[in-house]
Amino acid sequence: MITWFLSRNALPPRIFHILISLVLIVIPLLLVALQPDLGAGILILTSGLFVLFLAGISWKLILGSMGLVMLFLPIAWTFLLESYQKKRITTLIDPEADVLGSGWNIIQSKIAIGSGGFSGKGYLQGTQSHFGFLPERHTDFIMSTYAEEFGFIGILVVVILLGLLIFRAMKIGRESLMLEQRFRGFFALGISFWIFFQGFVNLGMALGMLPTKGLTF
Repeated sequence: MITWFLSRNALPPRIFHILISLVLIVIPLLLVALQPDLGAGILILTSGLFVLFLAGISWKLILGSMGLVMLFLPIAWTFLLESYQKKRITTLIDPEADVLGSGWNIIQSKIAIGSGGFSGKGYLQGTQSHFGFLPERHTDFIMSTYAEEFGFIGILVVVILLGLLIFRAMKIGRESLMLEQRFRGFFALGISFWIFFQGFVNLGMALGMLPTKGLTF
C-alpha cells in the first residue's frame, strides 16, 4: 500500500503525503500489536518506514523522528509494554537469573547452536531440538535447530543464500527505479529489507543477542 501510494505522487513526498503514509503504516501496526504480536508489528513498522526513506524524505525529518522515538521509549516501557515483554528484555541482559523460567529459551538455543560445532550432529540428530529442550524448534528457533544439525557450515550456507536472495531483490529494485518504474522498484527494495530484517532478528534472537520474540524465519 505504501509503495502504491508513494509511486503515484511526486517525490520526494510532501508532509501531507508523509502523514498519509504514516497512517497507512500505523493502522495495521496497531491491529497486529493488539493481538498481541509486537514482533510482527515492528516488522510492519520498519518495512513501511524503509519505503518512506527510499522515497527521499529529508534527513532532518528522519533525525527529528528518531529523537521523538527516544523520548517516547520511557512512556512505552511504563504504559504500553506487557509484563512478559519487559521480562524478555531484562532476560536478554541476564538469562541465567531465571534459568528454568524466562531464561530457558535463550539458554537452550545457545546450547543447541554451540553443540552443533563446525559440521553439526547430522540431520534429525539434534538432542536439544528433538528431545524437547528447545521450544518452537520449527519456527522461532529454526536457526538453532539447523545449527545443531548442520553446524557452522550449514548456517554459513543459509546466510549466503539469504544474502544472494536479498542482493537479487535489491538489484531488481535499483534497476526498476533507474527505469522510472517506481512501484516495482520500491516494492522489490521493501521486500529485500523485510527479508533481511526478519532474518536478522530471528538469528540475533537465537544467538541471545536480541530479545526473544515470536518472529519466525
